[in-house]
Amino acid sequence: MALEPRFRRVAALHRRFVNREDQRAIFDEELGKIGHGPRVLNVTGVGGIGKSRLLREFEQRAQDTCMVATLDLQVPAHRQQEDALAVLRMQLGRQGVRFDRYDIAYAVLWQRLHPHLGLTRRELPFVESSEVLTEVLDTAAGVPVFATAVGLVKLLDRGADARKRRRHLRTDETLGQLDQLPGADLVDAVTYLFAEDLRVGRKGRPYLVVIDAYDALGQAASDVWLRDLVAQLDRGLVVVASREPLLWQQYASDWGDIIRELPLEGLPMEARMELLTDGGVTDPHMREVIAQASIGVPFYLHLAVDSESKRQVVSQDEIMQRFLQHVDPDERRYLELLGIARTFDFELFNRLAQAFHLPAGQIAWERLTSYSFVYPAPEDRYQLHQLMASVLRVRLSPTVTRETHRVLHDLWSERAHGSDAPTALREAAYHGLGAGVLSSDRLLDYADQIAALGGSQGVSGLVSDLKEFLDQGEPDDVLDQTARCLTANRQEQQVGGLVLIRTALLQLSRVRALLDNAEFSESISCQLLSVAGELCVCAGWLAYDSDDQQLARRLYGEAHLYATHSDDPVLQVHVASNSALQAVRLAREEPGRAREALRFVAAAEASAWRCATPRVHALLALREAYAHSMLKDELAYRSAITKAWRELDRGPHEDDPPWVRFVDAAELTGNEGMAAINLGQARRAVQRFAEVVVEPRLGQHNRTYYRAGWPWRTWPAATRPPRSLRRRSHCPRASARVASFVS
Repeated sequence: MALEPRFRRVAALHRRFVNREDQRAIFDEELGKIGHGPRVLNVTGVGGIGKSRLLREFEQRAQDTCMVATLDLQVPAHRQQEDALAVLRMQLGRQGVRFDRYDIAYAVLWQRLHPHLGLTRRELPFVESSEVLTEVLDTAAGVPVFATAVGLVKLLDRGADARKRRRHLRTDETLGQLDQLPGADLVDAVTYLFAEDLRVGRKGRPYLVVIDAYDALGQAASDVWLRDLVAQLDRGLVVVASREPLLWQQYASDWGDIIRELPLEGLPMEARMELLTDGGVTDPHMREVIAQASIGVPFYLHLAVDSESKRQVVSQDEIMQRFLQHVDPDERRYLELLGIARTFDFELFNRLAQAFHLPAGQIAWERLTSYSFVYPAPEDRYQLHQLMASVLRVRLSPTVTRETHRVLHDLWSERAHGSDAPTALREAAYHGLGAGVLSSDRLLDYADQIAALGGSQGVSGLVSDLKEFLDQGEPDDVLDQTARCLTANRQEQQVGGLVLIRTALLQLSRVRALLDNAEFSESISCQLLSVAGELCVCAGWLAYDSDDQQLARRLYGEAHLYATHSDDPVLQVHVASNSALQAVRLAREEPGRAREALRFVAAAEASAWRCATPRVHALLALREAYAHSMLKDELAYRSAITKAWRELDRGPHEDDPPWVRFVDAAELTGNEGMAAINLGQARRAVQRFAEVVVEPRLGQHNRTYYRAGWPWRTWPAATRPPRSLRRRSHCPRASARVASFVS
């Protein structure tokens, strides 16, 4: 026998494409209709029927006559509107389409989603391929750029050679409106400008946009952005693969004239036999049995080829089970364990092998990744086909499943310190839920860390994972309320507290009803009390942010009761800290409230000895310092603010609660500026504000706050800050809050 390597790539995508002549003819017919409004070809069929492979065939057929771009909605990032547009822009940009207006709009949106980060080549995904954004950053000459549409266009005007070419950007009506648009409208404006730039930049060339795995979007409401995009792609063909026909006609009857359904059935017998012969199944009887059992589904045919089985197979389920029977026992065990992982790589493979005492190494890895049901995933990882993963998972006992989740939780937790931290944190949370090792507080901590790293979509993904976990498992009231808290918090970051206060109060009423009417064990009761307390603090902050101080005070009082009954020191400190902040706010009209703030700080310190980290102590010292500044006690103020800086210098701690992560040098510097106003030190206030507003890590909300409403004109000319610091905010609510603070 000739010597040959054990590794041999036999993935389905590398096998010969058979049959589907009728479907290819329909595709060619639809290509001929390009240019007469939006056109959608909807390829439908069960999982494994060959939709993805047919889409690849369509792409190859169109390469010579069309520009081609692809979205794979199995990739989580592709399901998000802004990320999906960026992927399409990169692909079409490489084929010669200019996206000047879209690039500016995307930069503005990216800044809105990541207010703490400056615009740099490293942060923005396609700067190097965007002439407009490259010119902006070159003009800025290394100075951090914080994107507004007006500001970016002004930077472009500095380049003399570009002025004529950029005239259309200066006069574009949509670009001029971007800075005033709320979040949801801004995203839709980005979609509009993408379609407009594509319409102009294609220069008469047709285009094909292929969208695979539509079903990965989940609920129908998730495809609103996709429908909006497709409706504007009126100079090309969009091919969408889904298991069920698109139901877009229920939203607008016009879709009925735009969408053409292309259902995929099983391969005919002749094509099945051809594929099996090509795959090396030489026995005629065996080919006949497999061809009949597969009912023409290519996925099952490829599995049968992989198994190289010589036994008779009589059903689709048996094809999979027989395939696994003829795999090496260690290899089968690998596959069962990897069925728990959503994506995997060589390190993860070795970690599982070590944990379950299986032999590992490069050869075993190469054999495993050679199967046709193992597909490439982002970041040089792999994933199992959905049908195979579902079969593999049920073969594991609950004990082994939990242990596998625990091993993966530990691995992804270690990776959370690397460059792909938002993804790692989400995976760590997902497997922590499966392992049963995550508390409500820890989940909130994961969400806060993801948000702090700029992973805006990762928080949404974590909420989605949590809801799916709750749907599939036993009811868990504590985790259910945690999911509601995370959802409300995510919405608050997008639309503000005023809009969400009613929603928060509704969620709080549900928790109150649980506490009043249901029976729990003592442990569960304490956890639910803590969740109720955090909900009260969350709702109280929304009320405070909405300037409903009476409601905020009542909610903080209720939170204090929950904290006391649950004996939760972290919650006790959180409530007292927020109450101190509100007392300082009320002290502007009632000076005696400043001493009340000091009493809240003292109460927080009394509880903090059991749980406080340096950053918690820094926050409490900051609250104390500001209260002293309101009382004009400069000596006590200096002592407290010195303590705050000293505690901050001790650095972060792994036990930091989520609600202190905002405490950093910029926060302390800004508070020093506000305290300086209270103490009548105008020059020092100007100095501190000038330092803080140029801090690149400062959040956009705080940057607006510090710039928005200070009464610069009432200050002596010698102490008045530069014009760059006095720019007014476009946020009336923020301006009103700041103005009330200094009045």
